[in-house]
Amino acid sequence: MNDPNGLVEQFEKHRNHLHAVAYRMLGSTNEADDALQESWIRLSRTDNSMVNNMGGWLTTIVSRVCLDMLRTRKSRREELTLVDMPELVNSHQDGSDPEHETLLADSVGIAMLMVLGNLNPAERIAFVLHDIFALSYSEIAPIIGRNEIAARQLASRARRRIQGAKATADSEEFKRKRELVDAFLTASRSGDFEKLITVLDPDVVLRQDPAFPPVAAWPIVLGAEAVAKGFAGRAQGARLVLINGSVGAVVAPRGKLLFVLEIKIEEGKIIEIEMIAEKSRIRQLDIAELE
Repeated sequence: MNDPNGLVEQFEKHRNHLHAVAYRMLGSTNEADDALQESWIRLSRTDNSMVNNMGGWLTTIVSRVCLDMLRTRKSRREELTLVDMPELVNSHQDGSDPEHETLLADSVGIAMLMVLGNLNPAERIAFVLHDIFALSYSEIAPIIGRNEIAARQLASRARRRIQGAKATADSEEFKRKRELVDAFLTASRSGDFEKLITVLDPDVVLRQDPAFPPVAAWPIVLGAEAVAKGFAGRAQGARLVLINGSVGAVVAPRGKLLFVLEIKIEEGKIIEIEMIAEKSRIRQLDIAELE
């Protein structure tokens, strides 16, 4: 391949960093890969002869691609599959120091996942570029099409929301709820009927979605014993997730999403489980990986 300007070599040199940027903006490894592919296409079609800082220029291109993708996502919710959900990954930036690597790993935590999906695209880009990748507001402003003051305000607004979510994620109540749902899923996978009974309220209500044919004939199941019988040994593909900021689960054996479980907890017991299988309803949920 003819590459007189060494674009391929330069792009590959920065690939890990660019993927880290795209992943933290999009929350999806698959979409991050798509963003890099589109960024390469844009790079190869532009005149880069006057670019002095190729790493910075590539970050700008990737950020603009991600901004376009986030805006499209807001206007047209994609059908959810398991691989589309955010997953915790540790991407290594080229040339970064260990302390910065730790910061990047820590930045993709529960608190951020609780909030990022609800930020508007400009807020998300401004926050990620400034707070995670240390770009100045003067560099961020042209990427998001705002002035420097607006870029600062957008990042600040996102920061406050993430700090609030962090306080929630660090709270003992949130941790107890997570442990309870995790115990429920573990008992369900192993078929531990007695353990299921201990985490369920005696009057627990299970609301099943008629859109999932195997349970269509039983839209409502009442009582701990009946619900435990229904779940014992039947959550092999279940995974902990955040659903609209609360702990829940998705059931997706072999990566194929079957349904979502919204779980309500009171006084240390599960009092209600709602199964959602209808794709249009699932698209309206903000779902983020917890494990």
